[in-house]
Amino acid sequence: MKKIYCSIILLTLCFTGMAQVNPNNQPTRTVFAYGGNFTKSFMRYVIALTKKENPRICFLPTATGDNATTILAWYEACQDLPMRPYVQKSFIASYTEPVSFEENLLSMDAIIVSGGNTLNMMAIWKAQGIDTVLRKAYNKGIVMAGGSAGSLCWFQGGTTDSRPKDLTIVKCLGFIQTSHCPHYHSELLRKPLYFSNILKGRLSPGYAIDDLAGIVFENEKYICSVAADDKSNTYYVSVINGKIDEKLLPVAEILK
Repeated sequence: MKKIYCSIILLTLCFTGMAQVNPNNQPTRTVFAYGGNFTKSFMRYVIALTKKENPRICFLPTATGDNATTILAWYEACQDLPMRPYVQKSFIASYTEPVSFEENLLSMDAIIVSGGNTLNMMAIWKAQGIDTVLRKAYNKGIVMAGGSAGSLCWFQGGTTDSRPKDLTIVKCLGFIQTSHCPHYHSELLRKPLYFSNILKGRLSPGYAIDDLAGIVFENEKYICSVAADDKSNTYYVSVINGKIDEKLLPVAEILK
């Protein structure tokens, strides 16, 4: 009875992300994907995931074209949070950037990727070698986070509005080997197209996230779901017996 009780406790802790068995003492690889834009509650959660006091957190606004308004909003949101904010621009000139992408990003405790044009972001990252740097950061244990384009980028791929007219499929970094759908209920075309692409085998089964919800992965395994309110959720979408199966994932915590 004692052994069964201990096993239940351990499984509960692992599911809620409160315990992580790491027998080789290797860094824990963490992804926190949320469905929409960054919010104070999501940023506080990223800070907590670093498990550090006053962590260094870098904002990567490539998908916005390094938009100045978005960068200003980032710094304003960080003002009263226990963290040190940084920004890594991708549209740069060598004489203005004395530190390389790798030197800067690998010095962080967390990296938050903005929303925006996923397709252009992936192309720029590949051209600049940022995709390789992010893989190194991930393997080092630096927390990877973001919403919209910033959540889609960590998965195999999904649908994007990065091209004219219609939502199309984009391939991403593949840290998490499933597909992904952000903006699950806030954009009407997202859900039916996601279902169709999975049914037809264009996308693998994967995780769908409402704008104010998020999912934590550790070492490529689903750990828990969180939300900023009691109306937002996350889902696992797959195919069972030739039909779509949409599984509601329990929310472990409502963020403040």
